[in-house]
Amino acid sequence: MAERFGGQHSPDGSPNNASSTPALPVNKFRGRRVVNSGFRSKFLFVAPLPLLFSGIGEMRRGDATGMLTEFGALVILLLAAWLLRDGLIAETAYQDRKIARPPAIPRKLFANVLTGIGVFVAGAFATGDGVAASIVFAIIAMAAHAFSFGFDPMRKKGMEGMSEFETERVAKAVDKAEGLLSETLKASQRIGDRRIESRVETLATSVREMFRAVEDDPRDLSGARKFLGVYLMGARDATIKFADLYSKSRDQDAKTKYESLLTDLEASFNTQRETMMLDNRTDLDVEIEVLRDRLKREGLKAS
Repeated sequence: MAERFGGQHSPDGSPNNASSTPALPVNKFRGRRVVNSGFRSKFLFVAPLPLLFSGIGEMRRGDATGMLTEFGALVILLLAAWLLRDGLIAETAYQDRKIARPPAIPRKLFANVLTGIGVFVAGAFATGDGVAASIVFAIIAMAAHAFSFGFDPMRKKGMEGMSEFETERVAKAVDKAEGLLSETLKASQRIGDRRIESRVETLATSVREMFRAVEDDPRDLSGARKFLGVYLMGARDATIKFADLYSKSRDQDAKTKYESLLTDLEASFNTQRETMMLDNRTDLDVEIEVLRDRLKREGLKAS
């Protein structure tokens, strides 16, 4: 069946111009990091499971002390693995940002200490290796843990030439906006629609690109406050309410309106990000012209 062609040069087409050109969406995979230690950290949840079976064996034999010791060592090692996982996530978020404060809780450090305690308890009281040998095993375990996963970031990370006040102001604003964005993503996972969830993830990518733009130039924070505060808070509230409604009624009209909201939000964030980039380019052009004028006044030529 024939289709009518439509485009810029069609009789009924509309010419493209700068004002009507939509902002280009960002690449959702740009800036993503591959976590190489994911398998190793997950393995730590499996490694202490033999203590569960040996604890059950102690319970069948009627040895309450042995059972509590086995289960206690198991709980300590699982807690260490859980803290390590969260510590790796916090470290990745810290590395992805140009301006960031160190994690408030040194989870990887606590995980390292708990790993040593768990190995010591398992060796000294569960397997009967003796206190001296168990101390050696605990030290080896802590050293291997530190070698494999390292420790938490301990220092603030900012840009050179920025004052402490500017760094702290941008870090607080981005932290708050990241919290709103995380709540939005969690709410979208309750909707039960993979397409909607993917749309929210795409929006999150655009929002995080604005985070990076603000970190590149803290002067952009004033113009981006509405987006990082009011718009993100509205997106979070709308996502939570839609998740509650759609999980019960599967209201298609509400779904259409929510998808339209996501489209508008993504376009707004992309447009604002491009505006901030154009402003930065204008500032650079001004600096270049000033330097050229100075060279001319001093009788020098730029190569």
